[in-house]
Amino acid sequence: MKLSQIFCFGEMLWDILPDGKYPGGAPLNVAVHLGYLGHSPNMISSVGKDDLGRKLLTFVEEKGLDIGGIQINADFETGTVVANPGNRQEVAYEIRGPVAWDYIDKGAFDRKIFKGKFALVFGSLSVRSEVSRLALLSLLEHAHLKVFDVNFRPPHYTQQVVTELCSHTNILKLNHNELMEMVNWYDRYGGEKEAMRYIRDKFRLKLIVVTRGENGASVLSDAGYIEHPGFPVEVEDTIGSGDAFLATFLNGYLAEYPIESCLEQACKAGALVASHKGATPNIAQLSSNKRT
Repeated sequence: MKLSQIFCFGEMLWDILPDGKYPGGAPLNVAVHLGYLGHSPNMISSVGKDDLGRKLLTFVEEKGLDIGGIQINADFETGTVVANPGNRQEVAYEIRGPVAWDYIDKGAFDRKIFKGKFALVFGSLSVRSEVSRLALLSLLEHAHLKVFDVNFRPPHYTQQVVTELCSHTNILKLNHNELMEMVNWYDRYGGEKEAMRYIRDKFRLKLIVVTRGENGASVLSDAGYIEHPGFPVEVEDTIGSGDAFLATFLNGYLAEYPIESCLEQACKAGALVASHKGATPNIAQLSSNKRT
């Protein structure tokens, strides 16, 4: 699929772990991993006019990403999340707010950065505020490929908003628990495959991708239902593994690789990140090291 650009919309923040602060936020993690894979994605977000914001901008630039879509907010501080990877398999989050990324202003976009057909990657957490939700909707009107990365973090989502976003979506990525919660909203019950088919049909999606942690992932598309068992690894922490999965899957999809190959490579990337500390180890380098 030929696109001019990829934009990742939403939260960019600092994950506060017991041993220090790390750049994070699902859209930022996806953008960084896309950069590792040879793309030049743009972040659409907002940071505070503070030291944490300046350091995040520096991080983005050091990763070779454009900061032209990142707004500076003088009224709200840069976002932080206290992450507690207690049992390594499942991370608990305390997401603070309101913060700068809750106030991505649609009126402050530099429209010159949107050139030609573009893909837009976005999540459910990034629109917990009305301001950022309206900004996202204004971009979705023009995006050629719309990739919704569901991220249910209670109490930062509602059925109404998730349903609205799904109606604008081409590719939906979510985990097994999020999928089952969604189909329960519509009084539908059954197994994963049936749930995927229902959600895909309801929202007329190109495809739906469901992750299962250490048990791999599955995809339902025009090519049919495909699943992969995943790759067993010694887990360091799972922060960012789903974001690496999505970036790698999208990389293959845009290159028009077979869906089976996209899924296998995505599972491999997620496992590699889970076996290392932090959200954005260089998956391209890690894959290269595995082969040597």
